Amino acid sequence: MFLVARIGLPIAFIALSLLKIQIMKVHFIAIGGSAMHNLAIALHQKGYQVTGSDDEIFEPSFTRLRQRNLLPDSFGWFPEKISNDLDAVILGMHARADNPELIEAQKKKIKIYSYPEFLYEQSKFKKRIVIGGSHGKTTITSMILHVMKQAGIDVDFMVGAQLEGFEVMVKLSETTEWMIMEGDEYLTSPIDRVPKFLHYHPHIAVISGIGWDHINVFPTFENYLDQFRLFITSIEEGGCLIYFQEDIEVVALANESSIRKMPYIAHPFVTSGGQTTITSSTNLKYGLKIFGSHNMANLNAARLVCKEMGVSEDVFYHAISSFYGASRRLETIAYNSQSILYRDFAHAPSKVKASTAALRLQHPDAKLIVCLELHTYSSLNEIFIDQYKNALDEADIVVVFYDPHAVALKRLPQMTFERISRAFSREDLLVFDNKERLKDFLIKEAHGNFALALMSSGSFDGLDTNQLAIETGLVK
Repeated sequence: MFLVARIGLPIAFIALSLLKIQIMKVHFIAIGGSAMHNLAIALHQKGYQVTGSDDEIFEPSFTRLRQRNLLPDSFGWFPEKISNDLDAVILGMHARADNPELIEAQKKKIKIYSYPEFLYEQSKFKKRIVIGGSHGKTTITSMILHVMKQAGIDVDFMVGAQLEGFEVMVKLSETTEWMIMEGDEYLTSPIDRVPKFLHYHPHIAVISGIGWDHINVFPTFENYLDQFRLFITSIEEGGCLIYFQEDIEVVALANESSIRKMPYIAHPFVTSGGQTTITSSTNLKYGLKIFGSHNMANLNAARLVCKEMGVSEDVFYHAISSFYGASRRLETIAYNSQSILYRDFAHAPSKVKASTAALRLQHPDAKLIVCLELHTYSSLNEIFIDQYKNALDEADIVVVFYDPHAVALKRLPQMTFERISRAFSREDLLVFDNKERLKDFLIKEAHGNFALALMSSGSFDGLDTNQLAIETGLVK
């Protein structure tokens, strides 16, 4: 392994023994976030005294914090919680720069960490693997963690979705050699407006693909692209870049760097009767629980990372054959002998297109119904909406939903149904802004041999997917 030669195991493990972070009492500003509440739980399990505040906390964060007695007594911001005996404050992106607790911490000169800064502090003597890219990073990270668990290799980690067999999405310790992190290109905190992944300084970095996103902070594609250019320059000396060779933007950035590089393409696969099979270099065949060309690319990226970590090919293929996928990534909600209902996190154009293509390949003879919620700032913005052109072409019935309340909260003008339809370049596209009318339509269309996919980073204004499954004749 190249890192052993560069770092030297004795030095690395001596460094690990010194990693006894003295922070014992920490306070989270905006503890309810998906990443933040998992970090709070991880530190609580590590023996830290953890407190936190937030102005609203939703499920599953609410229940998970309450179960561990970490849920704030009241919602809101309380400067009196910022006491002089705090060792650190961890600031979430949901908080604003004028947050009363943040101002109090600054006044008292208490050490303030952003989420990624704190993760780096906890892993700066470890070998860091960071999975970046506009799409696929959660799945690739989850695949690596699944293989590590199956192989019995203990690692620290941070991943952006719940993973089967893992209690939390963050694990921190003083004993592991590796730290595996999903690398988000979104901003770090309200007082540190650079991408999160620039704080991690990986020894092994992955870029899975680049598709413009987060128009609210990266107003042009070139500006967005620059963040990945900086990510490559942040790789530690002696490290390597694993990148998707079929993305021309990624290839161009990789070619600018002299770092050691490992390109990959989608792993060859065969799909027959709804079963995807891959073959190893030793001609052993493995049936998979996942499907789609994009997932075969994710699998190959994970394979190369695991190889760099010293995992044999046989161990990798055996382990990956039992990987069901990360939460809300083409996740099966309900099914019967003819039909199936999926929930998918796809929301950006490249993700929507990849998921739709995967569903078409998996269900070639079914009526494919794709329902996409426009939920993010980018997707609801008329400047960005044309990026979705042809993203849903593989589907038979295409539906777009948006919640007018979400548009108002983002202070954006509301687009007309005709404008949305034109952006997707589908004259037959249907647009709904009421979840009850949406549900009625889906129940009407979902009959016979169908595959229905609900794609969103939101919740379709609280649409009850379990009830939808029942009313379309599906079971869990």
